[in-house]
Amino acid sequence: MHHKIAIRVDPEDNVLVALTDIKCSTEIEPGLITKELIPAKQKLAGRDFNDGDDITMYGVVVGSTKKTIRSGELISTENVAHKSSPYEGKNVEINWHLPDISKYSDETFNGYHRSDGKVGTANHWIFVPLVFCESRNLEMLKSALRKTLGYSFDDPYTSFAQDLKKSYKDGSDEKNLRALKSDKITKQQKPLFENIDGLKFLDHGLGCGGTREDAQTLCGLIAGYINHPNVAGATVLSLGCQNAQVSLLEEEIHSRSPQFDKPLLIFEQQKFASEREMLNSAIKETFIGMISANQINRKPAALSNICLGVECGGSDGFSGISANPTIGQCADLIVGLEGSVILSEFPELCGVEQDLCNRCIDKETAYKFASLMKAYNARAEAHGSGFKDNPSPGNIKDGLITDAIKSAGAAKKGGTSPIIEVLDYPQPVVKKGLSLLCTPGGDVESTTAMAGSGANLMVFSTGLGTPTGNPITPTIKISTNSELAERLPDLIDFDTGSIIRGESSIEELGNNLLDLLIETASGTYKPKAVILGQDDFLPWKRGVSL
Repeated sequence: MHHKIAIRVDPEDNVLVALTDIKCSTEIEPGLITKELIPAKQKLAGRDFNDGDDITMYGVVVGSTKKTIRSGELISTENVAHKSSPYEGKNVEINWHLPDISKYSDETFNGYHRSDGKVGTANHWIFVPLVFCESRNLEMLKSALRKTLGYSFDDPYTSFAQDLKKSYKDGSDEKNLRALKSDKITKQQKPLFENIDGLKFLDHGLGCGGTREDAQTLCGLIAGYINHPNVAGATVLSLGCQNAQVSLLEEEIHSRSPQFDKPLLIFEQQKFASEREMLNSAIKETFIGMISANQINRKPAALSNICLGVECGGSDGFSGISANPTIGQCADLIVGLEGSVILSEFPELCGVEQDLCNRCIDKETAYKFASLMKAYNARAEAHGSGFKDNPSPGNIKDGLITDAIKSAGAAKKGGTSPIIEVLDYPQPVVKKGLSLLCTPGGDVESTTAMAGSGANLMVFSTGLGTPTGNPITPTIKISTNSELAERLPDLIDFDTGSIIRGESSIEELGNNLLDLLIETASGTYKPKAVILGQDDFLPWKRGVSL
């Protein structure tokens, strides 16, 4: 493939993206010559602009000029402000062309089959407090069970701290201490229950002091985790007097699974004579519950049982060109194979709303999406920050200078298939195909929500690097550029930098990514976030505190 130094992502775009650092006075295309240094990932003007002109990228309006800009000049926050097109409901019918899925027609993955017909890609036992008052008791269970049952890592940091302590006691000065190296390797123990992948502790700071709606939503999210195909059983700690009552949790579980039959162990502290009695009981009953949870084995399952959550975080100017379209290609393959895909992060869909409305299967679905977007943005503006304030300092520095530029690239993760359902947090996915889920743009709130809605695998693109993972859903980290993959190999699973260099196609890497997902779903590939024990869990709190 021919390697370009800058590209128009859509033929109609009036700005280009620099694929490498471009010197001043370089001819990009006939008549377009750079007027200054354009760093890699940044945008340059593809024509002359007057003050107030629209900037278009990915074929949509992504900004408005604040002053005149000459062709070949750098586009930045100094000369461009956020702008996005207005949107209404569905006004165009879209014909979707199914990708070629023949390579995967007989493929399966080895997963954990549950009685409700769902299939897990992992088998975890989870521990959840219904209220922050139980956080300390959760820690007690963690320290009692993790190491004892073989679910902790041999910690290289403790042994390094011990080496420093010993060296200091032996008389080392600061220079010698600085010279001390840590050469210990992180090793995982062999678990007692070989078919249980992990004990996961879902701590959070909620459950009381918020609105009743917050309590109901939290219970809905926790119910989503308990009912998740990657979860074998759950131990729930309750104080007794909090807003997030056990009865609310039971209602939410029943609404998701009327025939729910997993081990669910609930311990309410105010009903016990002492903390010790409650925790001893929780340890004993959990241990016995895990014996039965360990009886399940991985068995072949159709790829239609994959439910893929797609996420981006620490994004850069290449996210919408390399990693996100690769994820989108993989998402289209999964939809073609009758699996499910979840696209979330509503603040990062700002500017592409009309395109997404048109992709909805009917007018009602499009109306629900538009209404949720408008209500969310209005709520953000009421607190002094609309969607336009979404790009982070890191995003801006690496070329995502308006929310609409960030969003148009972020939406590529959802591929091109029809949107069959729009869900409000924390509703579960119930249909095959692509669903939109209303969540914040924050990485961990969004990944927490997608797992709660049923994602049994997640893919996460990043241009700057992030360690984010999830307690129950294996999360594969995808770099937008090879420099990141080489610099942070302990975080990155899959590199799409060869697209930027013109060495690979999106179709080719989309297929390779699906191959890696199948290995991950079968437990034969362990993502870096899983190896690191990166168990991020952060429920979205929408209401005020009372």
